[in-house]
Amino acid sequence: MAFRTLSGLLFSLLFSACLWAEDIQINPAHPDQYTVVEGDTLWDISAKFLHHAWQWPELWRDNTQIKNPNLIYPGDTIYFSMVNGKPQLSLSRTEQFDSPLVHGPCVLQEEDYKHGRKNFAVDENGKLLPCIREINLKQAIKLIPSNEISAFLTSPKVVGKNDLNDSPYVIGLAGEHIVAGAGDRIYVRSINTPNTISYTVYRPGGAYVSPTTKEILGYEAKYIADVSLQQAGDPATLAITKSNGEIRIGDRTMRKDEEDIILNYFPRPPEKKITGNIISVLDGVSQIGRHNVVVIDKGTKDGLLPGHELEILQQGKLVRDQYSAIKNDTVKLPDEHAGVLMVFRPFERVSYALVMKAIQPIHVLDKVQTP
Repeated sequence: MAFRTLSGLLFSLLFSACLWAEDIQINPAHPDQYTVVEGDTLWDISAKFLHHAWQWPELWRDNTQIKNPNLIYPGDTIYFSMVNGKPQLSLSRTEQFDSPLVHGPCVLQEEDYKHGRKNFAVDENGKLLPCIREINLKQAIKLIPSNEISAFLTSPKVVGKNDLNDSPYVIGLAGEHIVAGAGDRIYVRSINTPNTISYTVYRPGGAYVSPTTKEILGYEAKYIADVSLQQAGDPATLAITKSNGEIRIGDRTMRKDEEDIILNYFPRPPEKKITGNIISVLDGVSQIGRHNVVVIDKGTKDGLLPGHELEILQQGKLVRDQYSAIKNDTVKLPDEHAGVLMVFRPFERVSYALVMKAIQPIHVLDKVQTP
């Protein structure tokens, strides 16, 4: 089972809050107040008040009423004001906790477990009455929309030129099936001395190519299924435990590697200047918008880490100047700010990133850069 990192590293968060401390740039269109709704994220709310949402630690840090912005709930109302020239946030919470009733229904609330219970319901003989435990079903808002990237945290993946070609491949399907899915068995060539029982079935995808140097940066391995080894050999027998599509003859199997999975991210800009391009969009989407997953042509080799934010620039069009004295003269229009993306799974030379904000149509080959 993959080791799961349960936070975006508290030390990194505190260090980063100081490292990128600068004048907070307030969003000129900020509301005076905002009521949190289901589906909001801390990033979304910060972007309503800030020009750069990644400056949220600076905004929240000096507001003593909001002690932990990670514990903001739908229904809470956030108020914005300027105090002595500094932005100030305050919060009101609609949730009310009623005091337990003596000689009445006994309800144990979450506050009773945190601070201790002082009043107890008793019957006419002074004996304690059984209590009902009340649990608040409201969930605190998330830092980012993690549900949008969960499917891409372990699969698909980016591989080298020969990684898939050198892997065992599907040679047949059990039970005379034409196609195979969850619950079926498959036969795979040459798994003779396994060191695991967990494998993943991939299908070769296209190459990721640098638009500037035309160099191949890696190859897409499309996720098809998770399988479990039942019998080693040549062919080996594997059972399909989870399927995202039909398994075909020739699909490749790779050992299911353990990876660190970060479940909570701290969005922030890279420490150095990085410029790159969007080179692909995942999940069969043709139009790129908010919360789509894209591939960019920069990775860990270039200094990218999970949580790094980059600005998206829509490429300026090349237009013909019909009034120029030069025949067939053309002019490239300026690149325009189109949105923001956040890297969540960097590989060596490319990265998966989530589009956090889109104010204009975004396209493959649009530029990305450190904000």
